Amino acid sequence: MRIVFAGTPQPAVPSLLALVDAGHEVPLVITRPDAPIGRRRVLTPSPVAAAGLELGLAVHRTARLDEEALTAVREAQPDLGVIVAYGGLVREPLLSTPRHGWINLHFSVLPRWRGAAPVQHAIIAGDPEVGADVFQLTHGLDEGDIFGEIRFPRPADATAGDLLATLAESGAELLAAVVGEIADGTARPRPQQGEPTYAPKLSIEDGRVDWEQPREQVVSRIFGVTPEPGAFATADGSRLKILAAGPASADAPRLRPGLAASHAKQVLVGTATHPIALHRVQPAGKPAMDAGDWWRGTRLSELQFDTGDAGEPSPGASGATA
Repeated sequence: MRIVFAGTPQPAVPSLLALVDAGHEVPLVITRPDAPIGRRRVLTPSPVAAAGLELGLAVHRTARLDEEALTAVREAQPDLGVIVAYGGLVREPLLSTPRHGWINLHFSVLPRWRGAAPVQHAIIAGDPEVGADVFQLTHGLDEGDIFGEIRFPRPADATAGDLLATLAESGAELLAAVVGEIADGTARPRPQQGEPTYAPKLSIEDGRVDWEQPREQVVSRIFGVTPEPGAFATADGSRLKILAAGPASADAPRLRPGLAASHAKQVLVGTATHPIALHRVQPAGKPAMDAGDWWRGTRLSELQFDTGDAGEPSPGASGATA
């Protein structure tokens, strides 16, 4: 099949490679524009752009799927459009330009967690099961019929970054299989079933840890926002990024919510139930470091972090997006 592929971040790269490896022709890759990366803010191609160029494919960079993108897709004369985490809306007439329309690899078990950040929300909510779906893109937000699905128990110690990496690989295999079925006419989509939930993009404030929640919810929040937008706590107006953390050892003493202290070579912080242990942190204006090194540098016997509600995600926008 002739396939136009739209995607941007690293989790979309395995899907592009899988389609090429399966022998499909990819006359056009669409991705978002180069972005400033690092402290020096060097303009850098997206991971999908870099992969497409390495494969010798035509790459169209655009912040939105506008008239120029529509013209490029029409010129490519695709049989199918495939979108994986591009980060923009697909509207008519682009939506119906490919002969078979567009399909989307989405990293959740639909209709749960429709929207931009399904993996993050699944971890924050403590979902016991995660997965990925390939579905027909429609006007509604992730509402189309499902061609294929994978699901498995959520690893208890996986961050959003870890889980996205896993789903990117297994989802790419699923996507390639679905495209093969569409090509040979055996694909059998089914309607989504169940009550939908939504996963809007997370803001920086969504990374704030609420120490007055039980330990399980605190750990889920930290895992769910790692690496992006990143977990943090504040004390006396200073922000501490929490890069790695987990449940404290069974013999760790109970601490009041938000109180940090050292015990048996662990840096502990109290929650509404049992404490967590900080493993790796980044103080404001300093590089990332081992939590023990940070604690010794404070020369404190204890430190009280601010308590209060973690950021609540804002309502998601409607529209066919991926």
